[in-house]
Amino acid sequence: MSAVHNEPDHADHAHAEGEAHGSMRDYVIGFVLSVVLTAIPFWLVMSGALADRTLTGLVVSGFAAVQIVVHMVFFLHMNARAEGGWNLLALLFTVVIVVIVLTGSLWVMYHLNANMMPHSAEMAGRAMADMP
Repeated sequence: MSAVHNEPDHADHAHAEGEAHGSMRDYVIGFVLSVVLTAIPFWLVMSGALADRTLTGLVVSGFAAVQIVVHMVFFLHMNARAEGGWNLLALLFTVVIVVIVLTGSLWVMYHLNANMMPHSAEMAGRAMADMP
C-alpha cells in the first residue's frame, strides 16, 4: 500500500509558471557587479577624488541605487514576468510610499527648523529672557 502525497513534486513546484531560477552565470555577473559597485564608491570616499562632500554623497547614493537594482534583478530574480507582474507592482508601490514618507519628513523638518529657530542672536537673547 503506498502513501498518498498531496504535495506537488519539487521539480514541478519550482518552475510551475515557467519562472526560471538564476543560472550560475547570472549569479557571477551579479556578484561581479556588486563588488564593482561597492569598490568604486569606497575608492571615491577613501581617496577623496571628489573635492565636494555633497557631490561625493550624491555619487555614492547613485551607486547604492544601482546596486539595489542589481540585487533585485540578479539575486531576487525580480522582473515583469515574475509572479504575473505582482512583485514588480508591489515594489513600485513600496518605492512610491518611501519617497512620499522621506520627502514629507524632510519638508516638515526643514520648515520646523526655519520657523522654530531664532534667526538672530538678539532674538535668541529675548527668548532666553522671557523664560522663567
